[in-house]
Amino acid sequence: MEEIKLAANEIKNAKYLLITAGAGMGVDSGLPDFRGNEGFWRAYPIAKKLGLNFQALANPTWFDINPKLAWAFYGHRLNLYRNTTPHNGFYILKKLPHEKFVFTSNVDGQFQKAGFSEMKIVEIHGSIHYLQCNKPCKQEIWENNEEIEVDMEKFEAKNFPYCKFCKKIARPNILMFGDFKFVDKRVNLQLARFRYWLDRIDDKLVIIEIGAGSVVPTVRNLSEDVKKLYNATLIRINPRESFGADIEIKLGAKEALEKINSYL
Repeated sequence: MEEIKLAANEIKNAKYLLITAGAGMGVDSGLPDFRGNEGFWRAYPIAKKLGLNFQALANPTWFDINPKLAWAFYGHRLNLYRNTTPHNGFYILKKLPHEKFVFTSNVDGQFQKAGFSEMKIVEIHGSIHYLQCNKPCKQEIWENNEEIEVDMEKFEAKNFPYCKFCKKIARPNILMFGDFKFVDKRVNLQLARFRYWLDRIDDKLVIIEIGAGSVVPTVRNLSEDVKKLYNATLIRINPRESFGADIEIKLGAKEALEKINSYL
């Protein structure tokens, strides 16, 4: 496949790598990407019965009106992400000898689990592994060490965490739809480190974008903006939406990265 060889050659000649990733990055680890209503409902059949799609359920209002439902959804995801092993593609990227930074819309913490430095990651939509006050009473977050038990038949959380400051209900430090309560303190620190890294680029930059869709185009837009600013090469790995890049690879994350790795 010519695109694979081209991608490998670009990576070989680069000094810096920006890895940008959307939900498609985790699919080969067994994680759902919630693509479309049917994809979401396959992962959460109970949501279909309730007539709720991903956008409706991933809304902070549920923590006010039905915290058992809200924490059933996020508690199940927390348990899923904790029990998931990152696929080989993560480790292929980690072993590349370049100066690297990761920018992801994923909240699952899989890059950290694969050994990427916490100091070289932007989680632009936050992380399920951190908590904040639902109100919020303070602009503070803390690590999520809670064990959430979920009754999947009723789709209710049997327990949920409380704010360590005011003792009202806590929620994940995740940017949700229609969310005006998200505490962006951690994300802003990550972005500051990312800007510092970008400012130091003095040689060839290659962007490897993986599994980032166009419905919520945060990651795709970032990739394209950095490409223009730094005259970088954009490799877009996406089985359905690889269009618009210098090198378009119509494969899933693991397969594409393993094939590229065979030429490095």
